[in-house]
Amino acid sequence: MKYIVSRLKTDKPVRKTSYQVKGILMKEFPNESLIPYINGSYRNQFLYPRIQVKIINEQIYLIGIKEGVEPIESIMNNLEMLNFGNITFKIENIEKEINELQLGTTDRAIHYNFLSPWIALNRVNLKRYQGFSDKKSKSKIDFLRRLLSQNIAFIAKEFNLSLENRIFVDISLTSLLPKILDDGKAGAFDGSFNSNFVLPNYIGLGNGITKGFGVLISHANESSLTENIEQTVEPIQDLPEGWENDAIDPNDIPRSKRKKQVKNKPKNKVPDNEPNFNTAEYHSKTH
Repeated sequence: MKYIVSRLKTDKPVRKTSYQVKGILMKEFPNESLIPYINGSYRNQFLYPRIQVKIINEQIYLIGIKEGVEPIESIMNNLEMLNFGNITFKIENIEKEINELQLGTTDRAIHYNFLSPWIALNRVNLKRYQGFSDKKSKSKIDFLRRLLSQNIAFIAKEFNLSLENRIFVDISLTSLLPKILDDGKAGAFDGSFNSNFVLPNYIGLGNGITKGFGVLISHANESSLTENIEQTVEPIQDLPEGWENDAIDPNDIPRSKRKKQVKNKPKNKVPDNEPNFNTAEYHSKTH
């Protein structure tokens, strides 16, 4: 199973959202094989998105997994400029790495950093999380550890991995107070985690993956595209004694639920000089 990371170096910093970049790609390259992977056409076929667009350090990254590798390779030959209407980015260079995707449990603990907030809490479990008193920090941590473990187990299930070992996660967050997003319907956290599950750099975990949330990285993954990412702890560590007691069964994950499309949803207002690439015109559905 192949995996590709493509970094687009532009003539100026990219201060746009992942959604806006996807909107431009859909508008400028409607016939590219990449488009169905980012406009929602394959949403029911692939519950975990095979192509992900990220903005990291004001640079555009295209991430492709399995079926998403060839479409990214194909469009790279045509990427010369991205015109957002109020600003145009010239693509000066494209760096890429293609590797065999390593997924699965290991007998060590791998350290990962979140490069963008991890949206752990949806509307339902946000209320449950807020029900924990401030004195019950362990209950909050255990709750979040289980959610992150389920995020990882979901990926394993999506790629039909047969896992014999339980999935262990230990989290270290900058705060247990979530950032409230999406008009109070989601809660996000910054920080890092250790896990006995091998994951590739730059993929997303949790909710809002297609919006660029939950992007992870580990220096345990060798890559020439991570030279500017600081790593302050050992990337590979020993698993703590008794880790099995805190790990989850990889089959113990809730079923995926899709939100029904809301009719007559008002469009977000944007300045007249900038097209709104966050609207339904460019995105029929999201993960």
